[in-house]
This record gives sequence, structure tokens and C-alpha cells, in this order.
Amino acid sequence: MTTSNQNFKPIQKKDRINSLDVIRGIALLGILLMNINGMGLPFAYGDPSVAGGSDGANLYVWVVNNMLFEGTMRGLFTLLFGAGVILLTSRLQNKGAGIITADIYYRRLLWLLLFGIINVYIFLWEGDILYPYAIFGLMLFPFRNSTPKKLIGYGLVLLLLGMLWDSSDYQNSLVTQEEGLAAIAIQKTGDSLTKKQQTALDKWEKKRKKKTPEEVQEEIDKRQKGYWSNVKSKVKTNQLFQTWFVYRYWPWDLMSFMLIGMAFFKLRIFHGERTTKYYLLMAVIGYLIGLSVNYYETCLLVGANFDVMANSQAGLTYQLGRMFTTLGHVGLFMLFIKSGMLRFLQNALAAVGKMALTNYLVHSIIAAFLFYGFGFSLFGQLERHELYYIVGGIWIVQLIYSPIWFKYFQFGPAEWLWRSLTYKKRQPFKNT
Repeated sequence: MTTSNQNFKPIQKKDRINSLDVIRGIALLGILLMNINGMGLPFAYGDPSVAGGSDGANLYVWVVNNMLFEGTMRGLFTLLFGAGVILLTSRLQNKGAGIITADIYYRRLLWLLLFGIINVYIFLWEGDILYPYAIFGLMLFPFRNSTPKKLIGYGLVLLLLGMLWDSSDYQNSLVTQEEGLAAIAIQKTGDSLTKKQQTALDKWEKKRKKKTPEEVQEEIDKRQKGYWSNVKSKVKTNQLFQTWFVYRYWPWDLMSFMLIGMAFFKLRIFHGERTTKYYLLMAVIGYLIGLSVNYYETCLLVGANFDVMANSQAGLTYQLGRMFTTLGHVGLFMLFIKSGMLRFLQNALAAVGKMALTNYLVHSIIAAFLFYGFGFSLFGQLERHELYYIVGGIWIVQLIYSPIWFKYFQFGPAEWLWRSLTYKKRQPFKNT
């Protein structure tokens, strides 16, 4: 007797794990704290000295983000993605899906990849995370039956490989700097440069050069134009993010955390079943190490006025600080969930998390209309700290409408479409 996809359904409301939804909601809202800088400012995601202001309230906002949120909300969301792999595959296997498990799993990710392409080329967010999630999610299926110890080991190996690559980049930067400064010193003596020395000088000048005010204004002018003009002007950037960038950064940044997230699910960490002491230690140790590393990086960058060499040097410890701070977040948020405090807020966050795909895509749509020329043309017009008035407004709206939505519907609209496509069957939409 053959088993059909039609016999299996998406996870039902009664089977959901509330703590996963709450943390997913927190991570989803937290990701906007970082994305808004790329959405609303030109070339200033990691360097506030380029645009948006780098002193006063603007610097304070950058420091808080760099200490607490840079890479960590993405890290949290990625851990949950890995946890979702085990949740989906184990549920299907327990129901006797057999080989159909792989069929559903891979179809789910291929549709997610398409959502990512739509988010990039239609909704105009080049910093989309869905596309790389789908790419590396395709590689996770063979690891689903690995032990937690092995999964954590695999994840740490990937992190280490990424850190080694970052170290190699820094060493290359030092060589470029040394050769460039040597060429400058020769120039100052009045001697002419050899072809090799001129090449070294050009390479160093290109590396250390920040975007000029003219280049910043040119980027702003591009975004002030209509929809199709923005679509065309973003193609090269989109291609960079979906090709070279994916394989240079995301295996160590995303797949490592996915594997660790799979282990965390198997260890029941996300279920809230560990003791209060366990989560407290997780928070204390995570923050003690992570925030110390982040503080070092922050001081380094601010002290050097975001110089390219300081940025490269800070990259040496980026993954270390990010990993431990993310673990601190997990411990803190699980303590919050276990405490039962602010139940109304937890319920709202869980609703945001249950329709995370919809809410994530909504971020892109709202940003496009706020910042580009076919909407309110605010790109490059606000200071960094002013962008967070927009973030706060989006948070409030999503925390309000998400719970209301689930009073009438079983899924968010994007989630309903994704599940219907995954299971090749129209899923019930309205609550009965």
C-alpha cells in the first residue's frame, strides 16, 4: 500500500510548542532592529560614519545594536530554523511518513527559496535571509538523526572554519596595508614608484576608501525613483548577495547555528523543560563572554572611527561574541517564558512568531513603500536613531494584528500558501 502526501498535514494548533513561537516572535521583531539600517540608509549598515549620523543619539543606537543585537537576532532565528527541521521530520516519521518525509521536507524548502527570490526581486530587500536559509536547509536532512553532541560538534567546526577564513582575510589586509604604506613613504621621498608598488598603493587606497558624499547621494537618488527603476538598479547587488556572499559568509554563519539549533531541540532546551538554574547559567555565561567580546569590538571600531582595518580586526572575534550573546538571549528568553510574566505580551509574541514568514515579508513591503520613490521617498532622509520610530511603529502594529488574525484564521497568509504548496493540498484557512 502506497502512502500519499495527502495523508499528512501541517502541524496543528494543539501540537505547537508555545516557547518556540514566543522566541521566534522576539527574533523576528529583533531582526528588524538591524535590517532597518540597510533598508533606510545607504552603505551604513555597519559604518554609521558613512550616513545617518555617527554621534549623539545616532552613535548610542549603533553601540546598543552592536553590543546586543548585531548577528544575535539572526542567530536566534537560525537556531529556531534548525529546531524546526527536527520538529517537522520527527513528526512526519512518527506518523509513518517514511520516504514521504524527504518529499515534503525538500518541497517545503524549494518553495521557501522561491519566497526568498520574491522578497529580493519583487519586494526589493537585498538583505533577504529566506534564500540562504533554503539553500543550507537543503543540506540538513541527512543530519536529522545525528546525536546532539555530534550536531553541536559539526556546528562548532563550521564556526571555526569561518573564523579561520576571517583571520586569513585580516592577514591579507595587513599585507595590503603594509605594502600600501611603504609605497606612500616612497612617494613622499620624491622617488617614482615601480609598477608593482603603484599596484600595491592602488590596492590599499581602494581598500581603505569609504564611500564619498557623492557616492552616497548617488545611491539616495537611485532609491528616489520609481518601482521598476529600483528593480533594475538593484540587480547587481542582489546577484552579489545570492552568489559570492552566500558561500563566503553563510555556511559559517547560518548552517553552523542551524545544526546547533537541531541539537538544542533534541536536548529539549527550547521546550522549557530545563531547570531555572540551567537557563540562568546559560544567560550569565553567554552574556559574560559574549558582551565582553562585543564591548572590545565596539571600542575598537568607535576608537578608530570605523576604519577598515579596525573593522577587519573586529571580524576576528565576531562569531565568538555573536555565538555567546545569542546563547545568553536563549537563556534570558526561556527564563521569561517559564516565569509566566506578562502573559499578554507572550501571547502577542507567540502570534507574531506563528506568522513569522508573513511578518518578515511585511517588513520588506513596508520598507519599500516608506523609503523608495514610489512611496514616501525617505531613503537616506532620516538619521539612524529616527529609523527606530519606524521600527517601534511596526512592532506595535504586528503585536496587535497578529493575535487578532489568529482569532479568525489558522495560519498567516504566507504560511497558509507555503503549507498548501508544500503538502500539495489546499489547507483550511479560517477557524471553524
